[in-house]
Amino acid sequence: MYEVIVERAAEKDLRRLAPDVRPRVATALRTLAKNPRPAGSRKLAGTKHDWRIRVGDYRIIYEIADEIRVLRINRIRHRREAYR
Repeated sequence: MYEVIVERAAEKDLRRLAPDVRPRVATALRTLAKNPRPAGSRKLAGTKHDWRIRVGDYRIIYEIADEIRVLRINRIRHRREAYR
């Protein structure tokens, strides 16, 4: 199991989510702790360790450090804003 660290920016993003979206994102974060590369996850082009998963219209952008078994959640954004 991986340790999940939620960055300050991602915490802020999480607080801004609609109440009906938050539980789905929380479930996705718990799932990531068990399997950091679930089906549907994609490695971000041009980065070394960054990945993303979809949760409805939202994207969780995270970094995997396999050697120390840590996931760093960088952002939780709507898909139209996620890659800006």
